[in-house]
Amino acid sequence: MKTNKYVENLKAKSPVELNEELVAAKKELFNLRFQNATNQLDNTSRIKEVRKNIARIQTVIAEKTKLA
Repeated sequence: MKTNKYVENLKAKSPVELNEELVAAKKELFNLRFQNATNQLDNTSRIKEVRKNIARIQTVIAEKTKLA
């Protein structure tokens, strides 16, 4: 499954890389919301996908900090 591979890739990354990816995902979400508000967004399901990816990244960060 696609999400399983994504999570495995996240688990292989360092905490610094995870934080960078989290910031990038949050910026993307902001841009998608802005495009949605101005009626420029074609694929609205991308917002939901990015929100779930942010949650996945935060979950992996929490797991890594628990182990440390």
